[in-house]
Amino acid sequence: MDMEYVSRLFTEFKAGDLSLDEALDKLKILPYEDLEFAKLDHHRLMRQGFAEVVFCQGKTVEQVQIIVEKLAKHNRSILATRSTAEMYAAVKQVVPDAQYHQAARLITVERQKAPADKERFILVMSAGTSDIPVAEEAAITAEIMGNEVKRVYDVGVAGIHRLLDQHQLIEKANVLIVVAGMEGALASVVGGLAAKPVIAVPTSVGYGASFGGLAALLSMLNSCAAGVAVVNIDNGFGAGRLASMINNMR
Repeated sequence: MDMEYVSRLFTEFKAGDLSLDEALDKLKILPYEDLEFAKLDHHRLMRQGFAEVVFCQGKTVEQVQIIVEKLAKHNRSILATRSTAEMYAAVKQVVPDAQYHQAARLITVERQKAPADKERFILVMSAGTSDIPVAEEAAITAEIMGNEVKRVYDVGVAGIHRLLDQHQLIEKANVLIVVAGMEGALASVVGGLAAKPVIAVPTSVGYGASFGGLAALLSMLNSCAAGVAVVNIDNGFGAGRLASMINNMR
């Protein structure tokens, strides 16, 4: 539900095409819709520019199916994170135009592509191939929220010439998302090269002493490169959302 929807609702009521009771029924869900197990914030699009995002992990297949079906009735674009193929199959039954991005574990519905400024793009970079699932979560999140996104994967510091070969893209990007596991060094290196905000995403990729991403997280938090912000371990969605907000600021 966006401002265009509410304006159309008022216009239809004023013209007599919609009764008072019908208009009130449609406006009832403006604060939220109570499903008992979830309270859907249909006002999120108007308030923050994108519909409420569904975090699927910990929810049942049926709960995800119902939530996405309800959201799809009132929003052009839907994003559900940390989903499974089983959840997607259930959603597909009630929202036929839903798509599944297996690597990123995302369910998306995109009925009207948000216009993107081609001159202001977000660059998503991964240190290794193993970091791509988190990087894709970030990239697809930013894309569905109306951003031009470019990707550069497997440019970690173990072969730093691969990274330096991308210096022109790094310089042109408006916001950069750097995804890295192991010791997370890529974020500091990119932060030292870029004149734009760098959002660092530590991943849980690594051997035992990486402690499930904690080593990369601490390394990124302690970066001496200025302009590096850090999100939680494996939080590609959070990085994509933040990058989108920065990229769309004027």
